[in-house]
Amino acid sequence: MNIGSGLPRFAEAAGFALADVPYLGRVLLEALLRAGDTPRATLLGTRLARGEEPGLEMPFRPARVLVQDYTGIPLLVDLAALRACVAEPGRVDPTLPVDVVVDHSVQTDWARRPDALALNEAREMERNAERYTFLKWAESAFTGVRVIPPGQGIVHQINLERLATVVTRDPDGRPVPDTVIGTDSHTTMVNGLGVLGWGVGGLEAEALMLGLPQPIRIPAVVGVRLSGAPALGVSATDIVLALTRRLRAENVRGLLVEFTGPGVAALPAPDRCTIANMAPEYGAMSGFFPVDERTVDYLRRTGRLEPHLRLVEDYCRDQGLWRTGREPRYGRVIEVDLTAVRPGLAGPSRPDEWLGPDGLAASFARLHDGPVRSADGVTDGDLVIAAITSCTSTSDPRAMLTAGLLARNAVARGLRVPAHVKTSLAPGSRAVTDYLTRTGLLADLAALGFHLVGYGCMTCNGGSGALAEGVGDAVDEAGLTVAAALSGNRNFTGRVHPQVRAGYLAAPALVVALALAGHVRLDPWRDPLGTGADGRPVHLRDIWPDPAEVAALEADALAPGLYGALPESPAWTALRAPDGPLFDFSADSTYIRPPAYVDAPPRPWPVEGARVLVALGDDVSTDHISPVGAIAPLSPAGRWLRERGVRAFNSYGSRRGNHEVMARGTFANPRLVNRLLGDGGDSGGDTLHLPTGERLPVFEAAARYADAGTPLIVLAGRNYGMGSSRDWAAKGPWLLGVRAVLAESFERIHRANLCAVGILPLTLPAGRSWTALGITGTEEFRIALDEARHTGRVDVTAGGIRFTARAEVHSAGEWEVLLAGGTLAYLRERLGPGAAR
Repeated sequence: MNIGSGLPRFAEAAGFALADVPYLGRVLLEALLRAGDTPRATLLGTRLARGEEPGLEMPFRPARVLVQDYTGIPLLVDLAALRACVAEPGRVDPTLPVDVVVDHSVQTDWARRPDALALNEAREMERNAERYTFLKWAESAFTGVRVIPPGQGIVHQINLERLATVVTRDPDGRPVPDTVIGTDSHTTMVNGLGVLGWGVGGLEAEALMLGLPQPIRIPAVVGVRLSGAPALGVSATDIVLALTRRLRAENVRGLLVEFTGPGVAALPAPDRCTIANMAPEYGAMSGFFPVDERTVDYLRRTGRLEPHLRLVEDYCRDQGLWRTGREPRYGRVIEVDLTAVRPGLAGPSRPDEWLGPDGLAASFARLHDGPVRSADGVTDGDLVIAAITSCTSTSDPRAMLTAGLLARNAVARGLRVPAHVKTSLAPGSRAVTDYLTRTGLLADLAALGFHLVGYGCMTCNGGSGALAEGVGDAVDEAGLTVAAALSGNRNFTGRVHPQVRAGYLAAPALVVALALAGHVRLDPWRDPLGTGADGRPVHLRDIWPDPAEVAALEADALAPGLYGALPESPAWTALRAPDGPLFDFSADSTYIRPPAYVDAPPRPWPVEGARVLVALGDDVSTDHISPVGAIAPLSPAGRWLRERGVRAFNSYGSRRGNHEVMARGTFANPRLVNRLLGDGGDSGGDTLHLPTGERLPVFEAAARYADAGTPLIVLAGRNYGMGSSRDWAAKGPWLLGVRAVLAESFERIHRANLCAVGILPLTLPAGRSWTALGITGTEEFRIALDEARHTGRVDVTAGGIRFTARAEVHSAGEWEVLLAGGTLAYLRERLGPGAAR
C-alpha cells in the first residue's frame, strides 16, 4: 500500500528530527501541511523538536464533530434559529460530519427490579418526545447530521467501539488522521486510541460545523512518562484516580498531555481510554496515547475489518505516527511509576481527592464532623446510591468482569445489599451486557440489586432519580449527610443527587463492595463488608476475584461479534418529525424555543457601574453555575414551568433548548456558596441585591439590575468553571447580564465558552484573590479594555481599589468573537442579515 511519507520528508526538509516531536504534535503538523501552511508547520515542528513551548496560534479543523443530546439539541436549536435570521438559510448547514448520540436524558427512575430498563426507557421517551422529534427534524434538515437513538450507549463508548477510525479519508479519498471535536468534555477518551480530540462548548462546535476552524493557541506539551506495570488487582480506575491527583498537583491545566515511556506498553487500549477520559479532571486539554499494536488489537476486537486495520498500521508507520521505542522530546516530563499505584477511590467532593485504602472513613468524618445521627433506619454516612455507570469504567471489560465475579462470590457467601442503597447498572454499550450475559455475571449482579437500568450516563450525569423509598424523607427531616459511590468521573457536591453531599469515585468492583457494606464509615479493605450465610464476617479479600479467572473470562467472552449492527429502536422509529429546511418554533413550547441571544446586538465597552451578581470561592464547577439535574418546584425555573401548566419538570439538562428555563436555573445549584450572603453556607441559588440589601433568587436580582440598566460581573477564586463543557454555564450568565468574570484562574473549556458568548474572562493579579485585594463584592466596578487586545492588560476599578487584570482571551479569533457579541452574532454577521423572527 503506497500511502506516501509526507511528514518524514517534510521534517527532513525543514531540518528537524520528527522523532523528537511529540506524537500529538505530529498530528497537528499534518493538519497544518494539509491546509497548506508550511511556514507555520516548520516553526511548530522546530519548536516541538527542541522541547520548546509552541507559542503559536493555528486554525484547527477536525475530521468530524461529536455531540450528545444535552449539548447537541441546544446546538441544533441555535442553528435552526440562525437559519431564520439570515438571507440564505441554506448556508447554515454543517460542512463536517456530525454524530449525535442520545445518552444523557435517560434517568434512573426505577432500579433494583428486573423491569427497570423497560420502565426507564419508556419514561425517557414519554418525557422527551418533543426534544427527540426536533432531533429527527434536524437529522433530515441538516447535511451530514446522524443521530444514534437512545438506548444504544454512552457517546464516548460508542465513539470508541464504532465511530473512531484512527485513520480516515479526506474528501479526495486520501488517508488522514482521524480527529474529533466534541461538545462533551470527556471527548478526550478517544485519545486512548491515538485519535486527537478534545471537548468544546456548543458555540465553538457551531462555528466549526459552519466551516470556521477553531482558533487554538497551541499550549505546551507535557510528557507523562509511565514506567513499570500495574500490580495484580490494580484497575485502570485506580490508575486514573491516582494520576488525577498527581497531575492536578503538577498543574497541567490547559496543557496538552501525552503519555510516554515503557509503561505505556503495559496498558491495553481500554485502560488507556479510561486514563484519557479523565483529562478534564486532571485539567489537561488532552491525555494522548500514540497508536501501536494495542490500538490495532482493540480495533480488531471491536469488529473493524482487516483491510482497515492494515490501512491504520501502514499509514501510521509511514507517517511517523506509530509508537516506537524512541521517546520524543518534551519541555517538561512527569515521571509516574505504575508499580507504585495502589487501589483507591476519590472523594468526597472532587475527582482529585484520592484516598488510599484506609482513608474513606476519615474523609467522611472531615465532611461530617458532628455526632452521628439516625432517622427511620438511615444514618449519617450511609451509602444511599451505588451505581456501576459511566463510559469511564464500563468501557473496560476487565473492570466489568471483575465486578461481576465479585458479585458472584458475594452471592455465594450469602451477602446482600441493604435496602437503603439504590443500586444500578448502566453500561456504556450493549456489548457490555452481551458479554456479562454470556458469562452469567449479569444475573449475579442482579442478585445484588444491580439490575440493568439503561444505556446512558444516568447517575454519573446526575440522572439518579429519587432515592430509595423513605430514604430521601429521612435525609431531609434529620439533615443527614449521606453518600454515593459510582464508577464515574465526577463527584462535585450535589452533582450525583441534590440530597447526597458525599460522592466517591471507584472502580466497579469497589462500588459493589461498598454497596454490600451499605455505608462509608469503614475501611473496605480491612473491615468486614457484612456477615455471610454461615454467620461469619466476610471481608473484601474473601470475595475478590482471582485475576487469572478475570483474564480467562475476558479471553473467552469477548469477540468481534459483540459489536455488530445497532438494534432498531421501535419507539424512535415511531416518532414523526416535520419536514422542511426551517423549523416551526412554537411559542407555547417549554422545551424548544429560539434563543434570545441569537440576534442580540453586541454590548458596549467599557463597562461602567457594574455590580457583583455572585461572589464565589475556589473550585466552582459548571454544575454549580448551570445545574443539570432536577428542577425544584419553588425555584424560579420551577415557578415559570408551573405557570404554564407543566407538572413534570424533567431536568435542567433536558430543558437546554429553552433559554427561559436555563436563565432561571443559572447559579441555582442548592450547594453553591455565594459569599455575598456572608454566612458561609449553601446559598440555595440566592444572592444579595446590593442596592436594596434584599436576599433574592439570583434570577430575580438579575432582572432588577437589568431593569435599572446595571451591568453585572462575577467574582470567583481558583479553577472557575471546573467540570463539563456545558456552554449554558456561559450562556446563562450572559442572559442574566454578566459582562465579565474576575477569577484567580479558569478551567480551559469554560474560559473559551465565556469568550464565545461575549463575556470577558479576567484573571486577578497573580497570587491575589479578590478578598486579598480588599474587595468585598459590594463595590461598583469599571472595566476598560483600551489596549487589552494587544497587551492582555485590563484596568479595573472597584470602588476606590484599582488594579490590572489579565484578559484570558487566547487568540485573535477569540477577540473577534467576543467583541462581536459572541459566536452567533459573529456568524450572523458573516452569513448576512435576514428577516427578523
